[in-house]
Amino acid sequence: MLEYLIVGQLINTHGVKGELKATSQTDDPQRFKKLKWVYIDKNGSLEKYDINGVKFFKQFIIIKFQGVDSIEEAEKLKGFYIKVDRANAVKLPENSFFISDIIGLKVYDENNQLLGELKDVIQTGSNDVYVVRDSDSKEILIPALKSVVKEVSIEEGKISVILPKGLLD
Repeated sequence: MLEYLIVGQLINTHGVKGELKATSQTDDPQRFKKLKWVYIDKNGSLEKYDINGVKFFKQFIIIKFQGVDSIEEAEKLKGFYIKVDRANAVKLPENSFFISDIIGLKVYDENNQLLGELKDVIQTGSNDVYVVRDSDSKEILIPALKSVVKEVSIEEGKISVILPKGLLD
């Protein structure tokens, strides 16, 4: 499991006093208001930044970090990812998982036959869809429904599913 989770990306400066515009990579952008600090991933090197303020503008988050007080300083952070440590991550309900924790798990059908590896999760609004790549590099799209996904075991590195009839036809 990853120790740090991506929650956003700094995409541009905002104003001249060091604020940054960010996109959210979480289900709930309002979570940024509760954060006291985050880590900025500068090409693999994590630096902790205290948050002085958060506001929202259209679909973006405007963040003010302590010590970033000019457009020039903010410019240096553009493009980097915002991360939180797992201890400060949102607490998930039972049988819910962070996408980053399940990417890479092996997916097996009801006969314990390997279908492939989970490569991505498409969030459709109604239900997620697992993108599974088989050994021939073909993609299988599996709805992430309780009736389909029977077990997720991060410890064992596997997901067990019962495929809907006709899905592989």
